[in-house]
Amino acid sequence: MAGLLLGAVAYDPKVVTIWSGFRTWLLAQGLPFDFVLYAHYEREAEDLVDGRIDAAWHSPLAWLRTRRLAAAAGAEVTPLVMRDTDRDLTSVVVVRSDGEIRSTADLKGRTVAVGALDSPQATLIPLRHLADLGLDAGTDFEVRRHDTGVGLHGDHVGGERDAARALAAGEADAACMIDAGHLLFGQEGILPPGGTRLLSRTEPYDHCVLAAGPSLDRELGDRFTALLLAMSYRDPEVRRLLDLEGLTRWLPGRETGFGQLTAAVDAAGFYDADGRITAAGYRP
Repeated sequence: MAGLLLGAVAYDPKVVTIWSGFRTWLLAQGLPFDFVLYAHYEREAEDLVDGRIDAAWHSPLAWLRTRRLAAAAGAEVTPLVMRDTDRDLTSVVVVRSDGEIRSTADLKGRTVAVGALDSPQATLIPLRHLADLGLDAGTDFEVRRHDTGVGLHGDHVGGERDAARALAAGEADAACMIDAGHLLFGQEGILPPGGTRLLSRTEPYDHCVLAAGPSLDRELGDRFTALLLAMSYRDPEVRRLLDLEGLTRWLPGRETGFGQLTAAVDAAGFYDADGRITAAGYRP
């Protein structure tokens, strides 16, 4: 049986350590496994659908594009697993505690800092959330975008970190970020303790997905999935790998948590129905 080839995006140097560790562990379990690294998610999604890789560790935006590319090509793609930390996340709109803004309506005529153009959690989803509340980006308020790590779909949190800095410096009246980012930026000292408060929060959504493409042998995919789901945080060797990847256990993949991102992508014209990139100025 041929081995399983997985694609992952090198959004951070630790990605090499993470997947090298998983490769060593999976080989020790008797699963033939290797991985390749990509500079951005767009090529990874295309290669998964075209069968150049068998599986991919996908951002939520990459998963959405993969579903559209696969439907257009008549190919089958399947979510295998996701981290326990990928389910039911939220993004927040944050303002300074000492500011005048008390409700989202007060954002009219103001400046809102967001992450990179392709960040689901710091740009696409929160801007759609504000639109649902009656505030249209570029019309009701100015958007100050921070295009750090474009092509990495917000996995490189530099863009939303820069948005937080803009808020703290008074260059923006509000900032959008994932809820965990708000906590992180406070720990890093970018946002002063007690200096910000939440103005609004999105509905829960799901994040990354480990997806199978049409070239993955079903038996091999089943073995791969079963091994990941069986990983126990009580095992010291396994715990080290899970800590690196930011989870305590793998869960079965699901497709129910991507409605907000789908609506945001369609509203922004980010991808068309067949998965072609249609976002103005997006060059990963």
